[in-house]
Amino acid sequence: MALLEVDDLSVRFDSDEGSVHAVDRLSFSLEAGEVLAMVGESGCGKSVTAMSLLRLLPASATLSGAVRFGDRDLLTTDDASLRGVRGREISFVFQEPMTSLNPVFTIGRQIGEVLRHHLKLGRAEAHDRTLELLELVGIPAPARRVDEYPHQLSGGMRQRVMIAIAVACNPKVLIADEPTTALDVTIQAGILDLMRDIRERLGTAILLITHDLGVVADVADRVMVMYAGRKVEEATAGELFAHPQHPYTTGLLAALPRSGRRSIDEPLQEIPGVVPSLAQLPDACAFAPRCPRADEECEQVPPLEPVRPAHPVACFHPGEAVWNGR
Repeated sequence: MALLEVDDLSVRFDSDEGSVHAVDRLSFSLEAGEVLAMVGESGCGKSVTAMSLLRLLPASATLSGAVRFGDRDLLTTDDASLRGVRGREISFVFQEPMTSLNPVFTIGRQIGEVLRHHLKLGRAEAHDRTLELLELVGIPAPARRVDEYPHQLSGGMRQRVMIAIAVACNPKVLIADEPTTALDVTIQAGILDLMRDIRERLGTAILLITHDLGVVADVADRVMVMYAGRKVEEATAGELFAHPQHPYTTGLLAALPRSGRRSIDEPLQEIPGVVPSLAQLPDACAFAPRCPRADEECEQVPPLEPVRPAHPVACFHPGEAVWNGR
């Protein structure tokens, strides 16, 4: 049995202006010690999916389906039980640490609060464990940094503090939402090394949300491609990069810069069009208006079916598509 199983998860936001179907019947699983990457353009439902797993969405959201963690369904469990899961067994690294960390408290106090709440440590024990965590995530001079405020740290160190908070209680699952966004490549590499180290030391499973396929290739075991709130492809990282099947996936890969470009002025490949509005999704393939293979058959919603072993794809015309010769 998988560590975390998501079955037919749907998320809808209702407002006076109508209903937005942000996630549509999404199913996936996460095994112990695995890194599962969720990729796709902004607005495809990645962050909403992650937030829904711990019911962190606003009251305007309606959730259906099931999120099974052990013997519990996190969508129906009571609030008190869920608070025991959040930060203790499943933790979250949010996208922007400067807005997630409290600017008026030291980083030591913010890490210590998690330890005192979930592990019931005393003040001295929490302080000692905080120093260990800062050392674990690679922050130099932890005895000095523990008394500093978020604004005194660089972006990379703030992200490391967020990871320290997330792993403070040795969680079984770590959800990392764009953990390397806005960081330079050297700091990105350090954060990715840190996540690999945490997985190896603690056996933590990681759900990694990103649009950076370079990051995916570096750390992920398995990849789930999202488009317009739906899963359109899933495979191991090696299989997906070697044999992408959905036109959206092949378009994302074709858009990556390549060292063999003839000229720096040569334009990068792009996927024409934009992600459709989630408030007006067609009862058809949502990618069809942007797809070079679309035909009359694509006027229906394609089922998610395996086209290679353990490689399901939601497309009527799967295959290693060609975008401008790629």
